[in-house]
Order: sequence, then structure tokens, then C-alpha cells
Amino acid sequence: MPVEADYHIQIAPSLLAADFSRLGGQVREADEAGADLIHVDIMDGQFVPNISFGEVVVDAVRQSTNLPLNIHLMVREPDYLLPGLVKSPTDQVLVHAEACNHLHRTLSVIKEGGHQAGVALNPATPVAAVEEVLPLVDIVLVMTVNPGFGGQSFIPAALNKVKRLRRLIDENGYTVQIEVDGGVKADETAQDSVRAGSSILVAGTAIFNRRQSVAEAMREMRESVRGLGPDF
Repeated sequence: MPVEADYHIQIAPSLLAADFSRLGGQVREADEAGADLIHVDIMDGQFVPNISFGEVVVDAVRQSTNLPLNIHLMVREPDYLLPGLVKSPTDQVLVHAEACNHLHRTLSVIKEGGHQAGVALNPATPVAAVEEVLPLVDIVLVMTVNPGFGGQSFIPAALNKVKRLRRLIDENGYTVQIEVDGGVKADETAQDSVRAGSSILVAGTAIFNRRQSVAEAMREMRESVRGLGPDF
């Protein structure tokens, strides 16, 4: 498939890898470096082993940027947290298919609030888990690591899932973006993800690290996928 001139790859730095002692500053650095979204992982210690942060921290992040927050709820029964966490019209809210008792209803609540809604899939969860709700969603997040920990290695087999999703979305004329999250770096992991059909790249330690500034890391990531698009 030839790459369309307007095919835009969005980069979403993940705050899970940021320096929490100066979180607001790290958010502003990512914003100024050209990030498209700010990825915020919410963990409850049940759906995933770790606990990250909640409503107060998310509110503070909003004060540091005008970028949309890409809020990834790695929690059981996310419906109970939605009123406290989702407060801005630009918020994008992603829930896990595996964590929702009534996925369609949860997504409908998010959409009725005027927000973009997304579904996340763990590595072992098949594409079929979201097929029936694709007309309702804006984003499908394919986990390219097992959720709950930063710094893991990219799972290459997840690219086949991205390709199947891309074909399913395109064949049905849905306007759904594919996001990948986990182990994405400014190398073949980012490039292969884009070629497979993703248009949102979540990057944690690739952006927030001690080797380079956030601006340098963002430039490197952007350059690594420049001119790329789905190759089928």
C-alpha cells in the first residue's frame, strides 16, 4: 500500500517511565518536544500487579499540558473510576476487553461523555474480542508486552494481531486507529509496528531515559518512522 501524504504517526510518551519527582516538568518537556498525546497508565494492583497513580495525579498532569491524555485503564471494572478520572473533553479513554463485564456498555458510557473510546488487548487476547464493538471505538490498543511493568521487551508476534486488525478495520470502513504499547523504541519495533498498520506509538523508556534529553529522544523516534505507513 502506498503511503498517503497525510498518514500521520502519533507519538505518545508514557509517563510510567518518567521521573516522578518532576512529573510536571517531564510532561512539559514531552509537549515542547512535539508529542501528540500523553499516555497515562492507571493500575489498580488487581488487574495488573502494580499500582501507579490515580485521580489527583491525572489532574496535575492536565495542568501541565494541553495535549490530549491517552488514559490507559489497567483496572478491573473501570466503570467505577471513570467519573473521577475522565474530566476533559480531549481525554481518550482505553479500557481492557479482559477487564470489563459489559464492554459495549462501558464504551457507550465513555462515548456518551463526549470522549474518544478505546479497547486494549493483552498479548494472549484475540482480535475477535473487539470485533463486535469496532463500530463504537476510536482506538484499539494492542499490548506488545504483558501489562503492568515498564521496560519489557517487545513481543514480535503482536505484529500479526496489528495486521489482522488493520485489515478488519479497513475492509469494513471503520475509522479506528491502532495503538501499540510496550517495548517500542526508535528502531525496528517502531518501524515494524507502523508497517503492520499502527498509527499511535506509546513509548516509555525510549523517551524518558538518562541517555538523552526528551527532545532528542522524540526527534529520534519521529525520524525512525518518517515516511512509513502500512505496507499492505
